[in-house]
Amino acid sequence: MKTTRILFAAAALAVTLCAQERDFLTQDEIDQVREVQEPNARLKLYCEFAENRVELVKHLMEREKPGRATLIHDALDDYGKIIDAMDTVTDDALTRKLPVGEGMAYVAKSEKEMQTSLQHIQDAQPKDLARYQFVLEQALQATKDSEDLASEDVNQRASEVASQQAKEEKEREASLSPKELAQKKTEEKKAEEKKRKAPTLMRPGEKPPDQR
Repeated sequence: MKTTRILFAAAALAVTLCAQERDFLTQDEIDQVREVQEPNARLKLYCEFAENRVELVKHLMEREKPGRATLIHDALDDYGKIIDAMDTVTDDALTRKLPVGEGMAYVAKSEKEMQTSLQHIQDAQPKDLARYQFVLEQALQATKDSEDLASEDVNQRASEVASQQAKEEKEREASLSPKELAQKKTEEKKAEEKKRKAPTLMRPGEKPPDQR
């Protein structure tokens, strides 16, 4: 049942990608992503989208017909961007200290299977491979890199993300003028104070009963 559903989605996807302006997600997929905020669920959703692209490519590989190479190229290009989006979701969740271990494990398993499928396509050496070989190689590398990250220990991945962000923040600050840097520090301090301030239902100037 799942295979049939994926193949049907893949066939519909081929038509959609031809008809719409280039975007790595269809409008329906964009709507689904907006409805799913929890990181683990969103990662599984992105995996489904990536799997659909791989199934689409496999379906297109079954018959040689005019325009096939373009559809394969675009599907692989979209696939690579979906893989990047999954990495971004994971990094963002780790930055916000949200649980994402379940999603990472799901991604690692899914990407391992997709990498095998993509490798089979490359090994088959289809006649029109030259038309999409570069983007296929990029997709394979992106999958391998993402799988390696998803297979890491969650705490280790979180530490790496924090270190990278600290490095990028330091580089950004180094590019600021002394005035811009001072203003940035002031804004950060105000934001932190606002965050620490406990919410209250008392009117301005009103004190708690034990302080009256």
